[in-house]
Amino acid sequence: MTVHVGFDRGDSDVREAEHWFASRLGEARDRVVACTHLLRVPSPHVAFSIAVPSGVEVDLPPVPDGLVAAAALAREEHLSGQGGRAFAYPGKDACVGTLSVAELLERSAIERVTVMGGAPPQPETLIETRDHVRPLWMAGKLTLVTLPHTGGRIAPFEMPEEIPCCALH
Repeated sequence: MTVHVGFDRGDSDVREAEHWFASRLGEARDRVVACTHLLRVPSPHVAFSIAVPSGVEVDLPPVPDGLVAAAALAREEHLSGQGGRAFAYPGKDACVGTLSVAELLERSAIERVTVMGGAPPQPETLIETRDHVRPLWMAGKLTLVTLPHTGGRIAPFEMPEEIPCCALH
């Protein structure tokens, strides 16, 4: 059984928010699917959702009263598979270097790979991960969105951050 939770503290910076949340996950970060959500209610900010399987505990403080509705929205987007960008998920640490699409799907919770402006990738298509793989919930599947890259390869749409503190998540 998996419990879906929405969480919000009104963060304005995605990197700082992810860093804080990842520090709360500790050893559980490879067993949960934790996502950021860019919300506009009650004002633009970053909220979180997390799917926590049975036997895993994550200690989060209470959501402030003014952000309860936004936290519920983040939870609903995740639960429906219609929104959220995963920064922690099973197999994330194995999504480094150059992998084939088949290897990426086998090693991680990612269920689909798409190519913006290109044909669907083949299982043998190589992905230059740049050690920064952040899939999105799209149409009910955790999806890595990529772009064409050099030599017939593809690479994640989202560029890696050049910030050492975020290398852990």
